[in-house]
Amino acid sequence: MIHRPAWVLIHRYIGLVMALFLLVSGLTGSLLAFYDELDTAVNAEVMTVTPPSPQAQPLDPLLVREQVQAAHPEGLVHWVNLNHQPDHARTYFLDSRIDPATGKPFDLEYDTLFVNPYTGEILGARMWGDITQGMTNLMPFLYRLHYALALGTVGEYVFGIVALLWTVDCFIGAYLTFPARARSQSTPHGIQASAAPRRQRHSWIMRWWPSWTMRWKSNRYKVNFDLHRAGGLWPWAMLLILAWSSVGFNLQEVYKPVMGLFFTGQTRVEHVPTLDKPQPEPGIPWAQALEIGQGLMAKEAARKEFNVHEARSLSYDPGKGLYRYSVNSGRDLAEWGGTSVWFDANTGVQRALYLPTGEASGDTVSAWLFALHMAAIWGMPFQIFMSMMGITVAVLSVTGVVIWWKKYTARQQHRIRQKKTSASLPTSHPNHAPAHSTVKPKNSSWITKVCTTSSCTEKM
Repeated sequence: MIHRPAWVLIHRYIGLVMALFLLVSGLTGSLLAFYDELDTAVNAEVMTVTPPSPQAQPLDPLLVREQVQAAHPEGLVHWVNLNHQPDHARTYFLDSRIDPATGKPFDLEYDTLFVNPYTGEILGARMWGDITQGMTNLMPFLYRLHYALALGTVGEYVFGIVALLWTVDCFIGAYLTFPARARSQSTPHGIQASAAPRRQRHSWIMRWWPSWTMRWKSNRYKVNFDLHRAGGLWPWAMLLILAWSSVGFNLQEVYKPVMGLFFTGQTRVEHVPTLDKPQPEPGIPWAQALEIGQGLMAKEAARKEFNVHEARSLSYDPGKGLYRYSVNSGRDLAEWGGTSVWFDANTGVQRALYLPTGEASGDTVSAWLFALHMAAIWGMPFQIFMSMMGITVAVLSVTGVVIWWKKYTARQQHRIRQKKTSASLPTSHPNHAPAHSTVKPKNSSWITKVCTTSSCTEKM
């Protein structure tokens, strides 16, 4: 059994490993809660438009896709946003097409295009997340920092491991706030005394309560300690949600098996085999694919008894040769729409269906975890709350490092004092026994006493 001091050490060093990552993740997360609003504000000249008239209707997004594709033959547009916001530009993403001369992907100058939905005019472009292009990529770059320290796949896995440590440490940290177990007391006759069960419970809760409070009038160290302890207790459930959902985002190799131990899941599109050779272009034209997707979704809505609110996107996966049609339905938590149907891009045959909630317990739990993490539900009030949670994560990281540093320097100073004390003690001549020394009794434990004029210290 691991005793409390060992858990303290584990908590301390896990915290030191996580500190920098959680500081960056917390600070960036406090801004990412308002990702769309801030990104639009920074890039207002290319991301916002003025409708030509109050009755103006946007161009068909699939027609605009064809125009963008024709203007950029080195890229492939595999995703189309079907949702229309009157004062927003449409966003199209480019994937690199394979250069037939080299067999390698083309080097794209940008992969994100902002298009006027009423005219088809390209308003601007950027390489998503490339901060060297300036402020236009501020929010995407912060996003890359948030989940991978902008280090790509390696950073994603490192953050996934940190998230797993964070999940475990949530339980360790909570345990360490519990009051130390009270020592048993004995009666004069040697019989252990025991209080009534209700009184014991009340006593434990009352002893735990100081962990939830702040000693604002104490010294700075105690205030810092209380910020770390109480600041981790009050939002503990939300911290655990953030930690475990981060594992889900970055470390699916761990997340899926663990969730599978406790919850059921739907048959996902991941089970559809990958093609031996990627198919860059679908066999079925995009306009026809949209009609097929709408028909399949309508059938599933009738069969599963859910309402379709609005279409969200149509995308194509060249690796599996599948179209994906996504809508916002009564089974969705977030506005972006996760209800999806996949069908063969050559035959139109349905291959998979995904409903975020109400179909399998594991998917429902995951949908809630991810929607909470991304502040995608309950509107502005919850965005503000999640922004504050990001700041809380950063504060917990800083206060934890401060606690470690104070204790580390205190231990170092204690060692220095011990060395100075040892150096100042008188040493005895090898041929003469020191005054006041004791003789080791036969068959007894070895005890020596080193006495000075001011104190006497016993060493075992």
